[in-house]
Amino acid sequence: MTQGIKRQSGFTLVEIAIVLVIIGLLLGGILKGQEMITQAKIKNVINDFNGISAAIYSYQDRYRALPGDEQNANTVARWGAAAFGGDGNGTFCRTSTCAATAVYNTVPTAAATATTDESNLFWLHLRLSGFVPGPTAGIAAIQQPSNAVNGILGVQTTGMGFTSNIVCTSNLPDKVAIAIDTQMDDGASNTGVVRAMLQTGPNQATGTAATAYAETGTNQYLACKNL
Repeated sequence: MTQGIKRQSGFTLVEIAIVLVIIGLLLGGILKGQEMITQAKIKNVINDFNGISAAIYSYQDRYRALPGDEQNANTVARWGAAAFGGDGNGTFCRTSTCAATAVYNTVPTAAATATTDESNLFWLHLRLSGFVPGPTAGIAAIQQPSNAVNGILGVQTTGMGFTSNIVCTSNLPDKVAIAIDTQMDDGASNTGVVRAMLQTGPNQATGTAATAYAETGTNQYLACKNL
């Protein structure tokens, strides 16, 4: 009696092709999703730069003073709350020249910090006046807000080769930093109205602008914009 030959079933070429197409579509969707997330971060950081600039100009238009630097902010009752004032010299410092500690990432450790650091007063005045959202009492009222990449925003006077007031944002992935500089300025890290420094740690204080961007996939930058 002859036994029947058992045939081993398997995938046909058509089935394999369909599977490969599905895998390709899934990978394409994942990559596209990652790109969309990166683009959203770029847009968010650019909006931060533009939004802070607009808030400063609006504050100056309303009060004829620089937020954080306004000399009369501790005597006027416009906000219905006690607020410390600056020295009115047009910078985010207490004197005509900024101390080394007067940097964008000065973190307040007590409410008394508001009386000594105009870069923190800056956020208090803008929040009390309603130009930026955030708490208006306690230490939280004078702290720097976060950006879209787990860094912080802040203002200072001079730094990164600038001799003016600047706004800075930290912990930018290299792709994000390069895109921001390209879209807002000249794409060079050490020239123009947007400049960047390669970070060796999170939320570093401003130093010397990098000679060129290096897109390694792991580099992070601190970017600053002229105000």
